[in-house]
Amino acid sequence: MRLWVCIALLSTVLCASADRPGMVQGLIRAGQFVRDAAGGARDMLRAYLDMREANYIGADKYFHARGNYDAARRGPGGAWAARVISDARESLQSFGGRGAEDTRADQEANAWGRNGGDPNRYRPKGLPSKY
Repeated sequence: MRLWVCIALLSTVLCASADRPGMVQGLIRAGQFVRDAAGGARDMLRAYLDMREANYIGADKYFHARGNYDAARRGPGGAWAARVISDARESLQSFGGRGAEDTRADQEANAWGRNGGDPNRYRPKGLPSKY
């Protein structure tokens, strides 16, 4: 009887320890996703602050594309953060009376950057090289 109890306990311990690496890997991936998402949010904030500082007419699409591009380069978490922030921003701004055409163009620039497209496609002539 003791032998069977020992075998049962040993089997339980071995099964539990065999599952641990998968669980640990999942936690590591989740941590990387969260870290990428936080970094992506910082990238989006940096692009927004640069846009405000530049105060350059016609440069908003460039900064939308650049923020999404930088965030998405961090990984899946960064791309997720960029999509959530971009969609929320466009939803809030649609209440401000901006035209549907401008919102569509902003979303196009967001998607372009998030999908790895060069943000300079939207860069207006005369924008200082600092940006």
